[in-house]
Amino acid sequence: MALTALLLGAGGLFLSRSGFFAACASIRDLRAYISRSAPYSHLTFFVVQLLSVVLAPIPSNLTAAAGGLLFGTWSAFFLTYGAVTAGSLLVFWLARTLGREFADRVVSRRLSEKYQKVIREKTTVFLALAFLLPYFPDDVLCILAGLTAIPFGRFALLVLVTRPWGLLFASALGGASLTIPLWAMVLIGLAGAAIFVLGMLYGDRLERAILKRLGKE
Repeated sequence: MALTALLLGAGGLFLSRSGFFAACASIRDLRAYISRSAPYSHLTFFVVQLLSVVLAPIPSNLTAAAGGLLFGTWSAFFLTYGAVTAGSLLVFWLARTLGREFADRVVSRRLSEKYQKVIREKTTVFLALAFLLPYFPDDVLCILAGLTAIPFGRFALLVLVTRPWGLLFASALGGASLTIPLWAMVLIGLAGAAIFVLGMLYGDRLERAILKRLGKE
């Protein structure tokens, strides 16, 4: 635990001293922060994305959009997807291995109490919906998921299948590959809210049916 705390502290100090937290004020500032490390901008972007999952409550979609501005849609997406996947699995494993002591170091008590109950009761369904839809603290949920009984393999599959879509969307917006009018954003938001509500109401039945079918096969 002492070694883990030392590594986390070193990573946090790196982000702080390098100006990462100040740069998170806007996508333009993030872009300038990453571009200063040229010719190692791609590596810096990957490392920052990875550390932000583990240490900083910075939405990955925000940094993905900044990467899209700097590197283009697909480069930003693949770098972000790789870093976010690795970071998600790492914090899940740390929470599973080190337990509540680790979670309490990186997750505020308020957020932990807000999401812990629903994660325990509807683990797979809630995580799938939260990873697919925006506005959820995905990185925090990965840590809290490590405190539940969900198998590592199932969690890894959820991350691989559900997390890339929001990252691709953000990378495309940042890379100017995609433009969406305000009315379309509103419709997407309403559709997302409807999917979340329906998923929370009926997702358990679908999950049981899928698991039952897989068990028979």
